[in-house]
Amino acid sequence: MLVVHVQVHVKPEHLAAFITATRLNAEASLKEPGVARFDVVQQADDPTRFVLVEAYKTAEAPAQHKETAHYAAWRDAVVDMMASPRTSVKYQSLCPDEPRWSTRDA
Repeated sequence: MLVVHVQVHVKPEHLAAFITATRLNAEASLKEPGVARFDVVQQADDPTRFVLVEAYKTAEAPAQHKETAHYAAWRDAVVDMMASPRTSVKYQSLCPDEPRWSTRDA
């Protein structure tokens, strides 16, 4: 399981639009076969900062995700909403086991 944390800093005037676009991308991403989780979290003490927590079932799944229409639409929609370029860090999941990552019924 590959877990990616994407850090995003959004311009305050674009918060609502960013949240809307990001929810749409997350909901569509969860329908991809290689995506186990796609969480969107907002920093409690600075609502302009977000982390997208993406959990992928295979090494190929992140590249497949970036080929989807919903990712391209999100990427293009939010680029000017960001206060700085987004960054990401990749992690290897150790615990929980893969079945625990998904909220879908088995």
